[in-house]
Amino acid sequence: MPARPATRGVVIASYLLMAGVLLLVMWRGLLPGLLCVCLGFLLTRALTRWFGALAARALRQPSATPRTLHLAQIAAAALVMLLPLVLLGVGLTHSRGYLVAAPHQYQELLNYMARTVLELRLKLPPDMASHLPDGAVELQRVIANYLGAKAGALAMAGRAWLAGVLFAYVGLLIGSLAAVRPLGSALGPLADQLRLRITLFGEAFRQIVAAQFWIAAFNTLLTALFLLFVLPLWGMELPYTPVLITFTFVAGLVPIVGNLVCNVVLTIVGLSVSPLAAAACLGFLILIHKAEYVINAKVVGRRTQMGVWELLSVMFVAEAVFGPAGLVAAPLFYAYLKKELVATRLV
Repeated sequence: MPARPATRGVVIASYLLMAGVLLLVMWRGLLPGLLCVCLGFLLTRALTRWFGALAARALRQPSATPRTLHLAQIAAAALVMLLPLVLLGVGLTHSRGYLVAAPHQYQELLNYMARTVLELRLKLPPDMASHLPDGAVELQRVIANYLGAKAGALAMAGRAWLAGVLFAYVGLLIGSLAAVRPLGSALGPLADQLRLRITLFGEAFRQIVAAQFWIAAFNTLLTALFLLFVLPLWGMELPYTPVLITFTFVAGLVPIVGNLVCNVVLTIVGLSVSPLAAAACLGFLILIHKAEYVINAKVVGRRTQMGVWELLSVMFVAEAVFGPAGLVAAPLFYAYLKKELVATRLV
């Protein structure tokens, strides 16, 4: 029996339900879970296609049979669900102290940066420090107080972030299970419209978040090589190196703004060692982040039809309304909105 065509009211209801779900996600702090649901779904689907192609090649068939695809789905979902547990177990075995005490270490890093900012005149060469305006002292004090306040807020978090990791894993499970769930042959008008909304949202996630994830991973790899090997060869090893590497990856997940924040943090920490170390950090980070900026503009911007000014505008508004989570959600939600507008031929 063919599905009934969707009326205007059904289409509007699907838009309202989708908007309500996204607002609920931001209001209740469910963004990590939503991102992990999308990630689990896309990973399972990608691994299913890969396993199916391998099985068809092994059996010398032009394409995978339905039974082979079903087995590939089960294997892909099992891998997506079990691999994080294996990685977490290895991490707790070898780096338990770092994982449990991570908030405390980031608190120490912020306090360390605050002290470095206050001692800026002592770190710089005398001839350079004498040219700093008198107002710079008050600016240093404001920045140091801000960093100290953030350190105090982070200390209140304690070890609660481990609960967030568990919550994210539950989202990964939901996404992987949804990827192997068989769909009915016919859906109602509202369900069909909701599936269309979710499909467009999934395309936006794949284009924005997946691309940004690999960019952040590449950026983190280069930064780790720089901090662990290049700087020590020059006799300028930075403190809090593991924390800085982790922070580089997390900040890199936020387009544009994350790069700026990462630049500032690593430069301040480098300044605590010497002005030369700060200059080396700044030069290296500008080099790799300029390359990352070009990749973002060419790949992500072209696929989603978004300009840099659009990204900055929506990220500024979302951060003002929802806080730090808005910075992460803004590119994804805006890319989805543009896909809906393009699909209805409004832009």
